[in-house]
Amino acid sequence: MRGRPAKVKRKRTLWRRILFWTAALVAGFYALCAAALVSLKWIDPPIAMVQIQRRVEAAIHRRPYRRRYNFVPLDRISKDLQHAVVASEDERFYQHHGIDWTELHKVVDRDLDRGKMGRGASTITQQLVKNLFLSTSRSVVRKGVEFTITPAADLILGKRRVLELYLNVIEWGPGIYGAEAAASYYYNIPAARLGREESARLAAVIPSPLKRKPARMDELSADILEKMRNMGW
Repeated sequence: MRGRPAKVKRKRTLWRRILFWTAALVAGFYALCAAALVSLKWIDPPIAMVQIQRRVEAAIHRRPYRRRYNFVPLDRISKDLQHAVVASEDERFYQHHGIDWTELHKVVDRDLDRGKMGRGASTITQQLVKNLFLSTSRSVVRKGVEFTITPAADLILGKRRVLELYLNVIEWGPGIYGAEAAASYYYNIPAARLGREESARLAAVIPSPLKRKPARMDELSADILEKMRNMGW
């Protein structure tokens, strides 16, 4: 009987250590994210987590991989593309503080009615956080971490910098990251010269960049152009 209390004590000590190191790792991760956000206010990221993820996936599946990534200032990205992306991905981008609770409530109600989870309500800031620090995989844990970092990203970076970073790091096809690379790859022009039609087609690709092609986005791009007109653009 004497051995049992000692065994219980060792288990308790082990669990305390596990909890301590788990808490330390979580705190360290958030501290790194906070430091990165502060630096990203002025420094353009040389790489993002989504790019690392794609490179690892290509290596695992032994697929060829070429990264196209050229960060450019927001002033060198067509206003039409900026407007098309906001209209398509986050209509209330300039009204909310990183998380669009109004749209989120609508999506939750819709999913409850359908009995399953669907896509929707992820703001531009949330997508930026996902691309910079997390991964494209869908999980409750990833979504929870994304939710906790997003308000800080909106506060620290501000709307203009959030949009600039977003348009430069998101995927627009296999190995294609950012507006400059997408404009060059699909239309052989710089991002500054993208027109309304081209911008709407590129915006339509964003939800599924590894499957969609701008040339096939007739219906979705027409919807985005209509949204742009309704928003005064």
